[in-house]
Amino acid sequence: MELNYLAIALAALSTFVLGGLWYSPAVFGKAWMKENGFTEEYLKKGNMIKIFGLAFLLALISSINLAMFIGQEKDIALGAAYGFAAGFGWVATFVGTHYLFERKSFTLFLINAGYSVVALTVMGVIIVAMN
Repeated sequence: MELNYLAIALAALSTFVLGGLWYSPAVFGKAWMKENGFTEEYLKKGNMIKIFGLAFLLALISSINLAMFIGQEKDIALGAAYGFAAGFGWVATFVGTHYLFERKSFTLFLINAGYSVVALTVMGVIIVAMN
């Protein structure tokens, strides 16, 4: 199987664009911080090079995996459906299981799992559109 590495890289980058919006104060950022018990001061202490670098590496792995799952599909609606299926059927269900045992809030689950579902759906569209 041939993989389109430009599509994979752009799909991985799309997670940063979506994440920047999703976790912004205007959308879910304030609720995400509250549900995690985070403060601005706490978040500023993070090693952002390490966090963003590893996040990009993980997004690349996800993008490669999704591209292999999708194959040579040419229908954008199916690319979105495959991305949604991966996000909802795999990621959200496993995250949900972790959240149950960790006793995290349903609100936090919806924020984080929702991001994963939308991000993988967008990734599926990008990967198929560039096939």
